[in-house]
Amino acid sequence: MTIQPGQPIASVPVKHVTESGVEDATSADILGTGTVVFFTVPGAFTPTCHLNHLPGYLAAADQLKAAGVDKIVCGTVNDHHVVKAWAESTGALGTIEFIADGLGKLASALGLERDLSGGGLGMRFNRASLLIRNGMVETVNVEGAPGEVTSSGAPAMLEALRS
Repeated sequence: MTIQPGQPIASVPVKHVTESGVEDATSADILGTGTVVFFTVPGAFTPTCHLNHLPGYLAAADQLKAAGVDKIVCGTVNDHHVVKAWAESTGALGTIEFIADGLGKLASALGLERDLSGGGLGMRFNRASLLIRNGMVETVNVEGAPGEVTSSGAPAMLEALRS
């Protein structure tokens, strides 16, 4: 079942990728303090994630921070080497933090897993965004159709912060 508003963020082991490097952490360590925008993508370097979803959050980072967001975090079911290379190639490090959920444990714990085995990718995150305040989920937006970035994109999150 997909995580719902009012529920605490799950705490599972992940790799935290920042401009300082890669560290072992838990999802609660990363997402549990302050006002956090957490958006999830099916995969680093995949077309919609690379060309639309991540760039949208990168472009809106200053607006999100001005609206009270303490940090922006992107989660993906990829190993930390791929996630670090993706973050560096997009220029996002220093603005956006990343969770490398290599085994998909966080995706499963949040009920945001999506089986893309038919396309050869295996289990991944569904495209989604969450607004989290002090470890409690306030807003959950899950995309309905593959390749879309509407309800989980930065403009929708800015709207959620304003309301």
